[in-house]
Amino acid sequence: MCIALLTTAHPEYPFILLNNRDEFLNRPTAKATFWQSPNEHVLGGRDLQRPEQGTWLGLTKQGRLACLTNFRESGAQVYGTKSRGGLPKAFLTLPASSAQSSQEFARHMVEDVGVGDVGGFSLLFGRLSKRNICAQEGEGLAIMSNRTQDASATTWICGKSGEIQGLSNSHFGDRSWPKVVDGEKRLRSVIQEHTTENSSKEDLLNALFKVLSVDTLPHRQHGQDWDTYVYQLRNSIFIPQIGRDELDDPSADDVVVTDTDRTTKTDSEAYGTQKQTVILVNRKGTATYVERTLYDDHGRPTDDNVQQYEFEIEGWND
Repeated sequence: MCIALLTTAHPEYPFILLNNRDEFLNRPTAKATFWQSPNEHVLGGRDLQRPEQGTWLGLTKQGRLACLTNFRESGAQVYGTKSRGGLPKAFLTLPASSAQSSQEFARHMVEDVGVGDVGGFSLLFGRLSKRNICAQEGEGLAIMSNRTQDASATTWICGKSGEIQGLSNSHFGDRSWPKVVDGEKRLRSVIQEHTTENSSKEDLLNALFKVLSVDTLPHRQHGQDWDTYVYQLRNSIFIPQIGRDELDDPSADDVVVTDTDRTTKTDSEAYGTQKQTVILVNRKGTATYVERTLYDDHGRPTDDNVQQYEFEIEGWND
């Protein structure tokens, strides 16, 4: 079950984002890189299974950020006619020179394009800039979902310093998810410790990846039904590999509550945290983007798959 943790509470890095992407491990996925023209200003991974080749997380050279989490609502459709991964892609691939604001994008998506025919999702998006993030009362980042009826209902977070927020596979603000509450608590502790000890950026990155790697998922008990076991996934920030035995269960498709527009499954697949990403932005507007890929294209564990990028956000001081 995917998770995004965000904070504006660090004095040196006014914006930090942590993200776990939980998926079927051999789903075709491109590693984080700058995309091809005309979208060479976009940095992020790509989902290669669907023709839209959307994404779950990305950042542009101009500071546009988008992060997607999925969820299933009781009695609602799992899939929609539109790709959920196409939503963050639509925001990230706005032309580099575009002046469209987050409010304008939200209005366009909700009122013109429509999001009611998309499976359950929450989309976090906005522009990272000194005025927007570092100011005490900036605009911050928007959160919209398939529940959003009009642009005025958009939720805004991280518009002032000192915030720590979490989002997983439910609507924003759902405090019934232990992994969100635990993640926020652990992130707060890391920031306090790093600030007190004045440790290095690498120390901070390592500590943040440790937060993303906290595994508190209980083993599936003999005879435990699948729905009960899947419910336990909300307890753990990190999802270890759920193996073939579990996925052979006839109701295993229910795990799609957390994945990205899953349409088919083979018996040989396993599910778990596929990728981990940390984004740091310092007070000068330097962005550091680190992605760890935990499994190769065949769903086999790998420990040598880190993509790291660093660049100055254009227009940071505007």
